[in-house]
Amino acid sequence: MKRTFAVGDIHGCLDKLEDLMARISPGRDDLVVFLGDYIDRGVKSVEVVDYLRGLASEVPCIFLRGNHEHMFLEFLEFGANKTLYFANGGMKTIESYLAGEPFTSHTKLVHKLSEEHRDFYAGMKWYYEDRDYIYVHAGIRPGIHMRHQDRSDLIWIRDEFIFSPTETKKKVIFGHTPFARPMVKDDKIGIDTGAVYGGVLTAVQLPQELMIQSF
Repeated sequence: MKRTFAVGDIHGCLDKLEDLMARISPGRDDLVVFLGDYIDRGVKSVEVVDYLRGLASEVPCIFLRGNHEHMFLEFLEFGANKTLYFANGGMKTIESYLAGEPFTSHTKLVHKLSEEHRDFYAGMKWYYEDRDYIYVHAGIRPGIHMRHQDRSDLIWIRDEFIFSPTETKKKVIFGHTPFARPMVKDDKIGIDTGAVYGGVLTAVQLPQELMIQSF
């Protein structure tokens, strides 16, 4: 029987990611949907991306874009959102890519990205849907069809989504906003449990809605 797993925000926590995947042990008949925020704040952003790329060569995976990947890509392209990106833990990713070399400009960082990592970021989706669930990084604007959602909401929204009915027939699986334990409501499930802040990394197995967590 095919299983679907959604995985919350990793933020460079390679050890918790490896532990969680060992507990899940996904196979070729399964699907793993990663909800974004693979990088920043934690110290092993490059290693996390390498791990995810390797996993995707063995197991069907979908990688969604988080606000941190979005900030990173904007910084790579323009170098103009330095204050915002650094305030959100971006220097940890830069240090991970530069591997001890001093940071002098965003163009130096651009040259450090391999083609494989560029392809990984380019392949991220804004959201994913199956028969029963919508998977998204931050949430959705209630009452608006997915085709008309503002992409900024998909990666940044918080209270307007969390504290309001989604007004959609499908339950929304999301990350972005950390909780001490998974947030489970009739119309939404939040699985960011603050791995980078000392919490666990959480996955939910669907449609059983079974929680699986790292150490």
